[in-house]
Amino acid sequence: MTTSRIIYQNKSGGVAVIIPTESVELALKDVPEGVPYEIVSAADIPSDRYFRNAWIADGAAVAVDLGKAKDIGHYIRRQQRSEAFAPFDEIITKQIPGLDAAEAEAARQGIRDRYADVQVAIDAAADPDAIKAALEVTP
Repeated sequence: MTTSRIIYQNKSGGVAVIIPTESVELALKDVPEGVPYEIVSAADIPSDRYFRNAWIADGAAVAVDLGKAKDIGHYIRRQQRSEAFAPFDEIITKQIPGLDAAEAEAARQGIRDRYADVQVAIDAAADPDAIKAALEVTP
């Protein structure tokens, strides 16, 4: 098994990574005809796959497109916020007796404030690690 990889930009804007099972030459048949590719070391492929959908082919390496990574970060932020809202949404929408809707709404506002800060941090992030750090929100 080889430690080389074949990378190329795919039609959807991401990076395809081919891991040869026998030889690089044999694996080249899997690269679409006419598509530029690079043969790189496995070490040139990021080991952190958190922003895999933001990868771009950058010559003979794989890089993370910061704009795409921020979009992914915002998607994750919205999912986290939705999960944090869920128990309070239920109190408000179902008008559950014995549970205070005003307290639930105050908790929801706290969640909004926390995730507004996360949004600002993601927008200001200079690299993917800063985006990941911003998403480490405590409930």
